[in-house]
Amino acid sequence: MISSERMAQVDENAAALGVPRKQLMESSGNAVAREVRAVADPGARVAVVAGRGNNGGDAFVAARFLDDYGVSVHLLGRAETISTDIARENWAALQKAGYDTEEVTDSRDLDLPEADVLVDAMLGTGVSGALREPEATAAERVNDADATVVAVDVPSGLDADTGEAPGAVVETDRVVAFHDAKPGLESLDAEVTVADIGVPPAAERFVGPGDLRPVRGGAKGEDVRAYVVGGGPYTGAPALAAQAALRAGADLSFVAAPEAVAGEIQGYAEDLIVQSYDGNRLAPEQVPDLVETAERYDDVVVLGPGLGSADETLEAAERFLAAFSGPAVVDADALPVVPEVETDATLVCTPNRKELAAMGGPEIESAAELGERADDIADFAADLGHVVLAKAKDDVITDGERTRVNRAGTPGMTVGGTGDTLAGTVAGLLGAHDPFESAAMAAYANGRAAELLDDRHDGLLASDLLDALPRALWGGDDE
Repeated sequence: MISSERMAQVDENAAALGVPRKQLMESSGNAVAREVRAVADPGARVAVVAGRGNNGGDAFVAARFLDDYGVSVHLLGRAETISTDIARENWAALQKAGYDTEEVTDSRDLDLPEADVLVDAMLGTGVSGALREPEATAAERVNDADATVVAVDVPSGLDADTGEAPGAVVETDRVVAFHDAKPGLESLDAEVTVADIGVPPAAERFVGPGDLRPVRGGAKGEDVRAYVVGGGPYTGAPALAAQAALRAGADLSFVAAPEAVAGEIQGYAEDLIVQSYDGNRLAPEQVPDLVETAERYDDVVVLGPGLGSADETLEAAERFLAAFSGPAVVDADALPVVPEVETDATLVCTPNRKELAAMGGPEIESAAELGERADDIADFAADLGHVVLAKAKDDVITDGERTRVNRAGTPGMTVGGTGDTLAGTVAGLLGAHDPFESAAMAAYANGRAAELLDDRHDGLLASDLLDALPRALWGGDDE
């Protein structure tokens, strides 16, 4: 099963891998034609009722594979309003080649011919809600016809994800589902054929630009606040994480740090709000106030950058996670305490391969092998009960059930600090998105930011990624 949103992501990832949507449309149309041939002999009458999106485009292609049938294509609307270039090209191909086509500009004028097979290609998986005109009337005409109905990917009017139909819906006999069945099809009393249209498995396995669709869609929560609990022996790490959170969409970014280094951290960027506490390092006595602050403001916490590994600091990190119930990114020095702590917090853990082994995960010989051990890391994440973003040459993102591998990045990312920008990027996204998806998006964006700066080669600095992160996340990255 695959959701409509995930299918759109996979389509975009396939295009990035060199399999464009136009090629997939050709395969989809061929699959629809095969289904028509399965229910009717050559010479049968076939009427295609098509919308103005890619669902209609799939059916335009199907018509070209049915030359031994009597085919007519009925477009709901004017051709100039067809919404995508590839669907428009396939409509033009039908007209230039002399196929029987018509534009239905008023649903009252839709007069379907007598047909043995009706192809429903009005609306695809990306559309939800009750049918409007002209599709509502067209659905009634299709349902009134004495014909076998073949739906393209999903019956028009049916929510592909939920199976709900808030209004009129096409009553179909068969459905051709592309790549994988959609969850909503389980509610149908119809035969569902899943058609392999040539989407490479890598489009689902590897994180790509399609995975950024949610963040590009602008789904941002109100008042997203990052709260970085870090610093002590090191000062650059929490500053990088806090700035990356801002670049990834956080509205405010706070750093809670020991008084001895708070001024130094503040000096890195005027955009940060640094809140100091007594001492030279994080200790258990500071934890209640830190947790109270994070809970009060619904902060997304980043715990770990620059904390150091003193015994009292590790005890404090464990107490923080035991008391905190919100979303948190656990990085660097705080990672060893995660396996032993019981917490109500939603955690994304971002270990490198050595930190992963120290947490009780698989021991991996070299950074180059981490991606090959994705299944082992998934088993560890399932036992841990948290999302794991294991970082190396190829990052592995898993919640134990879903697993993806990120290949974006450059050799220059071995420089110190890129893990801190990654943790902050996860936090900036975690305020508005699913933890697993946030981790996947952040891994890709962090790596893509480095690719945008590839002219720096081995001279890349982690701080350089900060300026490139917005382009990597929201676009404008094609140079």
